[in-house]
Amino acid sequence: ETPALPAIVQELKSVPYLSQIVIGLDRATQDEYQHALSFFADLPQHHRVLWNDGPRLKALDARLQEAGLAPQELGKGRNVWYCMGYILATSRVDAVALHDCDILTYDRSLLARLIYPVAHPQFSFEFCKGYYARVAGNKLNGRACRLLVGPLIHATKRVLGENDFLKYLDSFRYLLAGEFAFRRDLLNDMRVPSDWGLEMGVASEMYRNNSTNRICQVELT
Repeated sequence: ETPALPAIVQELKSVPYLSQIVIGLDRATQDEYQHALSFFADLPQHHRVLWNDGPRLKALDARLQEAGLAPQELGKGRNVWYCMGYILATSRVDAVALHDCDILTYDRSLLARLIYPVAHPQFSFEFCKGYYARVAGNKLNGRACRLLVGPLIHATKRVLGENDFLKYLDSFRYLLAGEFAFRRDLLNDMRVPSDWGLEMGVASEMYRNNSTNRICQVELT
């Protein structure tokens, strides 16, 4: 229901190398779910809409709740958590890319730049973080990163001194970017944050599980 998503779908239709597209649908009624199925039906690639509020996923969530495994907080992290579980279970892909669905200037080159470092068989990168200029006309976006996360990391470094983990976080051009890609094998050991801080949490998990020379960032636009 935004102007961005129809253009994104139109671009994805012409991408030949995608084996699977997974759409996480949150806070949707039955009618909205049916509309989503119709909306994405034009995609020629294998695709699935995961209706998080539907009976099948709610039943699965109840089973996981009983086992103490299900995410406790609603939101983006929980949505991605279930999408990752589906991707891992289906084993259709070797590289996974995530991006937001509100990018008004989206074109297929953004996806290519994002996934290329981890999909190329001769590269050793396991994780790629995307960034791009947060400028729209005369407006400078990205306030949460510029005014909160960046200053908080710098202040923590001043208090604690030099720290490899803080240096790692500070090295990203835009730590809160929702665009990142990684090898599917990482899902076996990655604790996807299911409550808040998905972008920070995933970057932290990459540091925990990988050597930094297997992590890269790329300008998407």
